[in-house]
Amino acid sequence: MKILLTAVNAKYIHSNLAVYSIRANAKEYRDQIELGEYTINQYVEDILQDIYKKKPDLIAFSCYIWNIRHIRELVRELRKVLPNVPIWLGGPEASYDAKGLLEKYPEVTGVLVGEGEESFYELCRYYDGKRESLEEVRGLCFRDIQRKTWISKSDMANKDAVPEKGEVSHTVTEYTREKSSDLTRRSVARNESEESLSKVKQKLVETGFALIKDLSSLAFAYEDFNDFAHKIIYYESSRGCPFSCSYCLSSIDKSVRFRDLELVRKELQTFIDAKVPQVKFVDRTFNCKASHAMAIWQFLQEHDNGVTNFHFEVAADLITEEMLALFAKMRKGLIQLEIGVQSTNEDTICEIRRKMDFEKVAELVTKVKNMGNIHQHLDLIAGLPNEDYKSFGKSFDAVFALRPEQLQLGFLKVLKGSYMYENREAYGLVYRSEPPYEVLSTNWVTYDEMIHLKGIEQIVELYYNSHQYDRTLESVFEGETSAFGFFESLADDYREKGHHMVNHSRKEKYYILKDFLDRRYPEKSEYYWELLKEEFNSREVRKIK
Repeated sequence: MKILLTAVNAKYIHSNLAVYSIRANAKEYRDQIELGEYTINQYVEDILQDIYKKKPDLIAFSCYIWNIRHIRELVRELRKVLPNVPIWLGGPEASYDAKGLLEKYPEVTGVLVGEGEESFYELCRYYDGKRESLEEVRGLCFRDIQRKTWISKSDMANKDAVPEKGEVSHTVTEYTREKSSDLTRRSVARNESEESLSKVKQKLVETGFALIKDLSSLAFAYEDFNDFAHKIIYYESSRGCPFSCSYCLSSIDKSVRFRDLELVRKELQTFIDAKVPQVKFVDRTFNCKASHAMAIWQFLQEHDNGVTNFHFEVAADLITEEMLALFAKMRKGLIQLEIGVQSTNEDTICEIRRKMDFEKVAELVTKVKNMGNIHQHLDLIAGLPNEDYKSFGKSFDAVFALRPEQLQLGFLKVLKGSYMYENREAYGLVYRSEPPYEVLSTNWVTYDEMIHLKGIEQIVELYYNSHQYDRTLESVFEGETSAFGFFESLADDYREKGHHMVNHSRKEKYYILKDFLDRRYPEKSEYYWELLKEEFNSREVRKIK
């Protein structure tokens, strides 16, 4: 049996922890599993061809908001060219709407609901004829035609085993390949056309949401690192989140489970020995348990290879003095911190069921920044309840004043399964029907204002987060009362001149900024132009070196 675990990543530098972990925990089926990693920047046709050429007996996709469009198209086309191959979906974008997905896409065989390592292993046993039924496997949603429609290896003792009239045939054996001409012809003619599939009304079997109780029972996800020279490796030392943020799916699972620290240390040592460029922890709030976080950070500080960077998502107001003392000892670039502020509006923070003391956050972020050795990435979310355009501007200015290395302006995503989704009408949430389900307007922010915020996001990415204009912008902000107001004006100018529709060269972006500064600060135009030239030339010299 040849099994294909498929990931369609947002970028080439990304990898998919889910498919690596599922393969690692497939036990005796591990060697029968091949990973197919693609990106959303590839043509669907190219991905389709590659999957087809692999000739899998079973296909599973890892689904997220950034790839679900690709996967929807892929499963429809795969059913046409591989009519006898079961197709299963997993991941958050499938888990929280499993029933709806199966009703809408008859090409999909079933959905893994929740954490898939154990349920996928049982799925493999089922298709290998070693399990009679899927109904007792937790974490699945599937059509009730399964047992009769799949011909397993054990069934092949009877070479005449073929579907009864009215059944859909999916086969997963070498025998299928030998008899593919006859069997496929019969099954396609009988049931497998897109038209007939859409007419099939099957009862859906749901077996609940799967959670791995003992995270330490899972096998290490990675075998070698030859394919990660230019990619980010994702790793988890815990699952679940103790908080209840209404916009987040992680809040659904409050059973925070931690991987044994001895195992974690052993696994981190493999990354260190291999000198991988970056390891990104996917723990939802890494420092929610101080002793766990401290033990890992202490280990990394003591075993630093001078190369690898480790990324953590933390709650800033949970950073202790002990943590700060350890941070101060670390090599520059050893770790970086991502901190979700989301808003400084107290009514908004309360409404989204989040706990945060911004004054404490600001104090701790400043202390870390003053160390000069740790990159900090701070997040804001536009479109949250009780936050209008003016209030968001205040949140932006408060966070920007901390001068994080990266300031991400994100937009609320109305995710099925979240508290925010359940209360979408009360909040007046108008959002995109297709992924990523981004908000368009709310009771507090109009669509016109949201367009303005989108423009500001673009400008912040181009001119602040790129760090190509640091000296110039820092000089500008010395005379500005509101950074938000500055970026707003630059974004409006950018759009009015049609710059937002063009992918500009680096040199062009310098001239665009120069033109804006000339008109906004005519008395300082020569001064700013000298700064811009110095920054441009210094980057050119560094690029040559």
